[in-house]
Amino acid sequence: MNVLIVHAHPEPHSFSAAMCTTATDHLRAQGHQVRVSDLYAAGFNPVASAADFGQRQNPDHLVYALEQRHAHTNGTLAPDVRSELAKLLWCDLLILNFPIFWFSAPAMLKGWIDRVLVSGVVYGGKRFYDRGGLAGKRAMLSVTIGGQSHMFAPDGVHGPLDDMLKPLQQGTLGYTGLSVLPPFVAWHVPYISTEERTHILADYRSRLDQLDHLAPLAMPSLGDFDERLRPLAVR
Repeated sequence: MNVLIVHAHPEPHSFSAAMCTTATDHLRAQGHQVRVSDLYAAGFNPVASAADFGQRQNPDHLVYALEQRHAHTNGTLAPDVRSELAKLLWCDLLILNFPIFWFSAPAMLKGWIDRVLVSGVVYGGKRFYDRGGLAGKRAMLSVTIGGQSHMFAPDGVHGPLDDMLKPLQQGTLGYTGLSVLPPFVAWHVPYISTEERTHILADYRSRLDQLDHLAPLAMPSLGDFDERLRPLAVR
């Protein structure tokens, strides 16, 4: 299996970095091919702009998605985008490894998504969900968070973590056709002991051993909708 880990944490000695290293070493020991995009270490540019295109279809008005399609067709995408897109298309499993910042992913990772999920390749038109450009591949989030698990229960102060992760798990990964596995969550990370951190990493290795047995999260299927994307049941 080919695995791409996209790691987004500004501190190289963070627990998030330890999770990235753990996954890399464990999967390679099992015989898998693993590539890591360490966005902060690489100085990845997270800002989507006209500079991403060596040749513009419309130099007077930037419609980013349309320019992505044009640039990909003509081989004029920015080199860093081409490199990351090639890794994405190469992988069978995508792991996004990051800390939760403000109920979301770090801006660095959001910028990777904006620039690398290229329209016309990964999505476009009605190429989404089970018809998306990444259909047949899998994805999983591995996240660290400062809160405790009870704070994200259905009746917890923040509400379910799945609600917080839905824009990423469904609106990004599922939308592009990826089968999304349940996330792995390291809770309360800044405040726990070294022993507790060791247990979390052991649990993460166990999760990685179970990848082929995990049921993906439920996502919409375009077969349940008509040509105007209205539910067939009420047509």
